[in-house]
Amino acid sequence: MPVKKKSFEENMQRLQEIVQELEQNQKPLDETIELFEEGLELVKTCNTTLKSFENRVDEIVQKNGGGTDEL
Repeated sequence: MPVKKKSFEENMQRLQEIVQELEQNQKPLDETIELFEEGLELVKTCNTTLKSFENRVDEIVQKNGGGTDEL
């Protein structure tokens, strides 16, 4: 069974959980490093997703007559 890709919101929620866990500073060092690495991967994933959304919005704006000066 294929792994379901998580939504942007799910990734952001997990990232917030990781930040909270790291801020508590109560995990052993090896777990802290693993959480940090997971967090970095989530940041990369979220940035890629945001860039994709930005590109889609730009395409929609261009299809519909150009800039956003009228807004």
